[in-house]
Amino acid sequence: MNKYYTIILATIALFMFSCENVNIKKSTLDSESASSSVEFINPGIMTPEVLWKLGRVSEVQVSPDGKNILFAITRYELAENKGDKNIFVMSADGGEPTQLTFCKKSEYNGIWNADGSKIGFISQKSGESQMWEMNIDGSNKKQVSDIKGGIGSFKYSTTGNKIAFSKSVKIDATTLDLYPDLPKANAKIYNDLMYRHWDHWADENYSHIFIANYSNGKLENSKDLMSGERLDASIGNCSWNNDDTKLAISYKRLFGKDFAISTNTEIYIYDLVNDFDNELTNSINLTKEGFEGYDNGPVWSPDGNILVWSSMAKDGFESDKNRIMVHNFATGETVDYSEGFDQSSTDFVFSADSKVIYFISGIEATYQIYSIGVDNKTINQITNGDHNYQSIAIADHKLIGSKMNMKIPTEIYSITGIGEETQLSFTNKEILDKVTPAEFEKRWVETTDGKKELVWVIYPPNFDKNKKYPALLYCQGGPQSAVSQFFSYRWNFQIMASNGYIVVAPNRRGLPTFGQEWNDQISGDYGGQNMDDYLSAIDELAKEPYVDENNLGAIGASYGGYSIYWLAGHHEGRFKALISHCGIFDLPSMYAATEETFFVQHDLGGAPWEKEQPKSYKQFNPRNFVGNWDAPILVITGGYDFRIPYAQSMQAFNAAQLNDVPSRFLFFPDESHFVVQPQNSVLWQREFKGFLDNYLKPTK
Repeated sequence: MNKYYTIILATIALFMFSCENVNIKKSTLDSESASSSVEFINPGIMTPEVLWKLGRVSEVQVSPDGKNILFAITRYELAENKGDKNIFVMSADGGEPTQLTFCKKSEYNGIWNADGSKIGFISQKSGESQMWEMNIDGSNKKQVSDIKGGIGSFKYSTTGNKIAFSKSVKIDATTLDLYPDLPKANAKIYNDLMYRHWDHWADENYSHIFIANYSNGKLENSKDLMSGERLDASIGNCSWNNDDTKLAISYKRLFGKDFAISTNTEIYIYDLVNDFDNELTNSINLTKEGFEGYDNGPVWSPDGNILVWSSMAKDGFESDKNRIMVHNFATGETVDYSEGFDQSSTDFVFSADSKVIYFISGIEATYQIYSIGVDNKTINQITNGDHNYQSIAIADHKLIGSKMNMKIPTEIYSITGIGEETQLSFTNKEILDKVTPAEFEKRWVETTDGKKELVWVIYPPNFDKNKKYPALLYCQGGPQSAVSQFFSYRWNFQIMASNGYIVVAPNRRGLPTFGQEWNDQISGDYGGQNMDDYLSAIDELAKEPYVDENNLGAIGASYGGYSIYWLAGHHEGRFKALISHCGIFDLPSMYAATEETFFVQHDLGGAPWEKEQPKSYKQFNPRNFVGNWDAPILVITGGYDFRIPYAQSMQAFNAAQLNDVPSRFLFFPDESHFVVQPQNSVLWQREFKGFLDNYLKPTK
């Protein structure tokens, strides 16, 4: 992962209101943000308009004394096509949250200082993103940093005497630097790969980690830990030790082509013991030997003795198992604590006594909280149920977690040691109480090779088994990304089902949370077993008397979009309508056009120009089967999608048109792989529904 931090910041900055000074404290019930979210006519089912009224909970943290929870809520105004993130606090026992920030330029990155007496956050109130602080009741807001160009994010040290922050640093020459006599020239010049990523072009700037002394609300004597390096790092991958003498940072110390073809991210330990006034160049690569893939998310134990992080073994394989790696500084040993545990593990949190590590792991298309003993390495599953936990924190003798499921977006819960859960936040209760949900169930379907796949089936609100409904086969992207209990603000199952469709969402081959063998099988076999898994799922559900087997559709994005193009040439009359969003149409051109070359190198088996061309290009290329296309297809893409460049979608639409296949092309010039702007998103949903209704709901 390279400049993902800029994607996050760009998304935050994209939907800003003008700043208003508000100095009074308000609760969520009487705040402007909250009240505006319920002043509309609720249709009683989930619609795109209702979806964009929901508050989005994030950045959940517990105070050092374990008594309070800090979190953010983002709300959007559809008419303004913008959003606003603000910071809230509530008791760890539950109760009414209190809104702390009101500036209509999103304020985010809210974190407790070391002793819990202040809350730090990022605000653009002064014109640039700077670090601010306030009292825990939201009063006495003061700007702390005054860094030219602003900062990205920050983190207090364990003692509170230092701050680590990220900042964009110019290192490369610009076109103007090279040709100062051509100030109006508009060009980008590159000599190496990774010149663009996701939705942005590489420029002269790199995100570096700085550290600074912190005292009495002031930052002093800041130093760039990565001075002069053409490398990127983020605060999210930093961890302070217990006495502020060391900082662990994970990042990829590679550039250009080397960066594009590798996932080899390392864990570096920066020694801050030397004179702080000197250049800080003392770093040790903790994963130099025997760690070839992603090494991310380092977390230091409270006693400073051990470091834990997630680690992938294989270079170039971004969906390898995330292992639990623990380094003991006293012995110098690094041990895989997840050996024999056939699941990926992330989001590590230590108990206060450093004896237990809590983490999140996926199992059977859900994400649960687990624990592992530092001494005995015993792994215990704490939570159960159909949900996705997204974060963990510790409050006194309980855990605080954020979770979602297919019916309810992210809220905050407390969890006991035996997994008993209590909901603490109710951000969207007033809206959702007036919405009839689409219920879901879990099915196990036999595959063509005699295995079982988990299939989520989502039913329309007020489902009547005596009626017949058209059905949609949902094809997941990734290709290795579980069809779990996510509540998506794009591909939302509640909206799909509320449109009057039964949604069939299989966890086909290649999806995680079912063991690494199931996850890995898809690589090099794009048009193989996983496609049979799709068809096994829809064929099984089509047998139900309440499914209209004559009106089936298939939909998907990214690899799911590839799946649609593949199925278009191989569905044997099953589907009457297809929708592909940002899908891969032509594998050879995809290899040379995408930015993270390691992905296609691994999954397709190599380059298409190799002497012995990998079978993927011969057997599994959708372009080769356009002659079989016969179902109407809607093709969607974005102008800033650099993962699967929009030319892939244009080729597919053009091929459909030239072969007289009923087709429609939906292009968003200012969107990327994802449609994130509110009004664009609503338009997307309306086109999505209209196209399916036209072909799958015949008029009587």
